[in-house]
Amino acid sequence: MNKHALLLSRRDFLRHTALAGAAAVAWPRLASAAPSGGKWPPLIPVFSKLYQELKLDFDQAAELTAEAGLDGVDCPVRPKGEIEPERAADEMPRYAEALRKRKLGMLLITSGINSMSTPHAETVLRTAKKLGIRYYRLGFSTNRGGVGTPISEIKAQLREVAACNKELGLTGVIQNHSPSGKSTYVGGDLHEMYEIVKDFNPNQIGVAFDLCHALVVHGDDWGARFDQLKPHIKVAYVKDVKRPKELTPFGEGEFKNTDYFKRLKQMKLTAPLSMHIEYKWCPEGQEKTRAAMLKMLKQNLSVLKGWLAAA
Repeated sequence: MNKHALLLSRRDFLRHTALAGAAAVAWPRLASAAPSGGKWPPLIPVFSKLYQELKLDFDQAAELTAEAGLDGVDCPVRPKGEIEPERAADEMPRYAEALRKRKLGMLLITSGINSMSTPHAETVLRTAKKLGIRYYRLGFSTNRGGVGTPISEIKAQLREVAACNKELGLTGVIQNHSPSGKSTYVGGDLHEMYEIVKDFNPNQIGVAFDLCHALVVHGDDWGARFDQLKPHIKVAYVKDVKRPKELTPFGEGEFKNTDYFKRLKQMKLTAPLSMHIEYKWCPEGQEKTRAAMLKMLKQNLSVLKGWLAAA
């Protein structure tokens, strides 16, 4: 690993993450939040990018998460996220403590890390380690107009990330994402994703499988691509969709007609199952309120739990 890319001194790290270690000891679930012990169903966090719409502070976010019946959050720790990367060493432990008080956890994080030269990469990863977080999402690499970073260069960057993950016992996952506007995402085509990850140890570099985007890109052929990637799938995302690309409340899209959750159960997925709310959940012209968000979260979680129970 390029040691010059590791941006946080050991002394500063220990000083800034003392609270993180205390939180993990005080609530053991934080120290083992990544796996569910092989039990089905897995823990269910919400991708808490959603909470930014109401500008919730950490205590408010934790309280809403508890009331909704969720197990915790998948926290965006990235530029313009719930936590900015430069504040990770201070704010991740504070958020985790607010969740811990309600017997919840920061179960996953979504980062902007594409390489170990990404600003504050080591700060984020070492803080995640202290909090007992096993899995984190890597940042997106985009192609605009067919021009982007070659796969060989992406794999070279990931080798340094993999080395850091091996040292820390973390797993970085790449999400498959369908095109957006004029941009396509590296790995959005699952053939390409396989080429990226196939030579890595899946415990260091894996895949966050997103069925919504797989359906958009591959249609009914998504299952064959899932099977090819299965040894590398470490995390699963849930957001319902109608093709060609209409995100919907859970149960109103195509997920109910797939065997996605049966497949996840058969492969003994143990990582938290991240619930994404990315449709327009508040009717046009109406104010986004906490009460409306709570009702929506409960409704979607109820549908998701039904799918998991039927798997």
